[in-house]
Amino acid sequence: MVRKAGTQFIIAVVICIAGQLCFLSAVKAQGDLVIIPRRVTFEGSKRTQELNVANTGRDTAKYLISVLQYRMLENGNFEAIETPDSGQNFADKNFRFFPRSVVLGPNESQTVKVQVMNTSELKAGEYRSHLYFRAVANPKPAEDKKEVRFAKTMTVHLVPTFGIAIPVIIRVGAAKAAVVLQKPEFETSPEGVPRVRLSFTRSGNASIYGDLQVNYISEQGKSTQVGLARGFAIYTPNPSRVFTLNLNQSTAINYNKGKLQVLYTTSSDKKSVTITESTISLQ
Repeated sequence: MVRKAGTQFIIAVVICIAGQLCFLSAVKAQGDLVIIPRRVTFEGSKRTQELNVANTGRDTAKYLISVLQYRMLENGNFEAIETPDSGQNFADKNFRFFPRSVVLGPNESQTVKVQVMNTSELKAGEYRSHLYFRAVANPKPAEDKKEVRFAKTMTVHLVPTFGIAIPVIIRVGAAKAAVVLQKPEFETSPEGVPRVRLSFTRSGNASIYGDLQVNYISEQGKSTQVGLARGFAIYTPNPSRVFTLNLNQSTAINYNKGKLQVLYTTSSDKKSVTITESTISLQ
């Protein structure tokens, strides 16, 4: 009896959700896809938004574009859902986009247009869905199909498929949001890394996003930036979010005295505005 060794290909999907936490002005996944801007927000008279999608890799790549729904957890992670949570509104019925797929050669870019529609009958509030850019795995050359006697094993190949999800937010009526930073704490991890544990509470009918910055202020009053996290978001309907930010381990910083200033500010090319702030005494 002759058997052929089986080969099974399994697709491992890796998703980066923009707005969860991004340290760059653009969004980039390991699949060499860059998208600018990292989120789309429609409010007031704004009706369209163009996304610049670029392939920074060395190979031609194809990306399929679809719409997904997510909830944000208190720790900032996301879960895919099919029905909205209480207080959450999906936006997928009120925007369209084209094209629905792009093929990009190395260092090529293309524009994807997003257009809001059918908003006249929407109730006041915020609506959110996510545009999902999924890389299509390149087919691999067929392997030699040699017959193997009495082969009882199966070879499994993991084919990573990378994707990026971009929030699309539609705001109808007045958008209001307030955030308070509740009693931040400084600690040292078991590995000896200095860090701050942060807890935020959000109120209002709008999501909020910006940049987190931690400054060390010496006893002499000198301020030194020791921590930064860009694109920190708290999405509706979440009332709270927790986050731990690792700090600079420079020996020039003495975390046994002085204080830490924690700032949460708007992300803007213009002058940033402080959303909330607090201090931690290191005495």
